[in-house]
Amino acid sequence: MPGGPADAGAEARADAGVDAAPAAPSPGTPAPKPQRDHLESELAGIAAVSDRGHRHHRNEDFFALAATALPDGSPAVVAVVCDGVSSATRPDDASKAASETAGTALRLSLARGTHPQQAMHEAIMAASTAVDALAADPSIAHDEYRQQNAPACTFVGAVVGGGLLTVGWVGDSRAYWIPNDRTAPPVRLTEDDSWAAQMVANNLMTEAEANADERAHAITGWLGADAYEVEPHTAAFKPDGPGVVVVCTDGLWNYAESADAMAAVLPFDAPVRPLHGARTLVAHALGGGGHDNVTVALVPFPAPTGGAGSA
Repeated sequence: MPGGPADAGAEARADAGVDAAPAAPSPGTPAPKPQRDHLESELAGIAAVSDRGHRHHRNEDFFALAATALPDGSPAVVAVVCDGVSSATRPDDASKAASETAGTALRLSLARGTHPQQAMHEAIMAASTAVDALAADPSIAHDEYRQQNAPACTFVGAVVGGGLLTVGWVGDSRAYWIPNDRTAPPVRLTEDDSWAAQMVANNLMTEAEANADERAHAITGWLGADAYEVEPHTAAFKPDGPGVVVVCTDGLWNYAESADAMAAVLPFDAPVRPLHGARTLVAHALGGGGHDNVTVALVPFPAPTGGAGSA
């Protein structure tokens, strides 16, 4: 990445933040479909919740959950969360295509015995291809809320299985590790592809200065046909005890940015009641203002073996 603020700003794309309220629809124009305003899912002991929030006209986030067995028969679970870039055309379609494509790719790759970190890299690239294809789709209807530019979204995913915790990301959606032992420190597992992170990494600003700038949330990495080059980030960890991975969009972490703040909001029973925990985190963001779409998935470590937890 270029080191100067001018170069960095030139590469930064508007983040999936709050967009202006849409103009009133003309007579006879159908209202946006509400099916995605609030989504919940629970599968094999993991769970996710997504909400439109209080300010957006639609939910441009999406998630995918998956479960499979590794070749040795042990369980593996997957959560993918994507945040549509609000300045792009059809960000809701981008986030859905990316999350569903990656979720399926991870489930199939893990079952074949692909190493989770390699599987994550391949899944991100498959998601990127799926989002790219939207730009060339001749069946696409005009998006009344956006200029006609390429669909785009951020990406964050987590895989738990085989004693490993693997994360992958592009953009500023995040993953956090919250140990069940709350005396142990929680950790943010991802580093944002954002203007603010770039300024801090190049020692041009302190973190506080960068985050206070109006350009802080401009992203420098995303999935989409107009991305400069998709550079998936992946990392694998071996936690020394049980815990929960929080996989979320900035609609949540804007209200609990540090790992300590996220841990303070996460219920203690989240490992056994992940859907309740995800609902609690979303409610925290909505109670704080809900200025963006809010999506979070909770993935206990080690991979649950007893099926879905209770809500």
